[in-house]
Amino acid sequence: MLSQQYCLEARECKPALFWTLMGAGGLVLLGTLYAFFTLEHHGHVLTGMDNQIVWGLPHVFAVFLIVAASGVLNVASIGSVFGKRLYKARAPLSGLLAIAMLAGGLAVLVLDLGRPERLIVAMTHYNFKSIFALNMIFYTGFFAIVGLYLITLMDRSLNPWSKPMGMLAFLWRIALTTATGSIFGFIVARAGFNSALYAPLFVIYSFAYGLAVFIVVQSVMYKWNEIQVDPRILARLKNLLAIFVAASLYFTAVLHLTNLYYAKQWEFERFILLEGGIYPLLFWGGQVFLGGILPLILIFSPISRHPATVFLAALLVVLGGHFQMYVTIIGGQAFPLDLFPGYAESSTFYDGVVHPYTPTIWELLLGLGGIAIAFLITTAAVRVLRFMPQDDLKELELELKPH
Repeated sequence: MLSQQYCLEARECKPALFWTLMGAGGLVLLGTLYAFFTLEHHGHVLTGMDNQIVWGLPHVFAVFLIVAASGVLNVASIGSVFGKRLYKARAPLSGLLAIAMLAGGLAVLVLDLGRPERLIVAMTHYNFKSIFALNMIFYTGFFAIVGLYLITLMDRSLNPWSKPMGMLAFLWRIALTTATGSIFGFIVARAGFNSALYAPLFVIYSFAYGLAVFIVVQSVMYKWNEIQVDPRILARLKNLLAIFVAASLYFTAVLHLTNLYYAKQWEFERFILLEGGIYPLLFWGGQVFLGGILPLILIFSPISRHPATVFLAALLVVLGGHFQMYVTIIGGQAFPLDLFPGYAESSTFYDGVVHPYTPTIWELLLGLGGIAIAFLITTAAVRVLRFMPQDDLKELELELKPH
């Protein structure tokens, strides 16, 4: 077994496995580029999207990556802002994952724009009444702030600046996730959106998804280097994950109970919870059970002391997060617009009709490309620099002592 020191020699870092992983990620990325150029040539007619469902499967992957990128930085914030030594050792990896996942999520959105060369227009001309324009500022600011934060964490001479930079990064990520949730909350025409609850809902989702992603990545890194995590550290991480998952379920229930209070929302709630075909199945089976209840059962079960159990629970939270995004984004668009309240309308544009949506392989390849970009950035950076968490158990003894 290797010691708990990061592998510095090539033979210890398993170069064959490293290049295999890089090659696998590169193949997925090549598939994404092929899908991009195919859609660039033939147009979005090859996708399942149309004039009613304009945000498809790529947006599910993209928004999840963006929200999780914000949430994974919470691990670093707990260490720098709140002074928890347990999380300070994990701050560099937390910052790396935040940058990698945001890059992956934004890349998917750029590829799905249809005219990606027009991105320069969005970067140079701002409409401050648009939440999308504000998000451009938040995204670019996030890269800059987290990058500087990482420098203060990894350069000992700049360590005194890590706390103020950590505080700035924490506040910025809260604002970023609030703005991302507000994209849906500000869309007044859609019955499934148009709620101020989406802002805090996405913030708590980010906590759960980000920590789950962090646990998955850390578990894989430790397994790769044949390192056993201390059971007390594992217990802290899984208990925090349980709090975030439970809070996510609570806020989800509040959102739907709030909608049920208003008569105008009853039709949508009946659609998304009971009669909407695939959407109730994904909501109850995917988001609520697989992504919420089952991870809580695993975390509080007697076998939760085993790292594999915590890894599985975190992986289920990540999977449930994708189900949640699918139900929120696509389910919210599939329900028909209420153009004339109190009247029924129909036209050649299928007004007043629940619109079907079937994602295509091209959309799946675009979405997987975002994950591949985040994966390649993380794998390469971890190979080159010291991003793997290294715990000094003697320093942590007081913090890990049961209260």
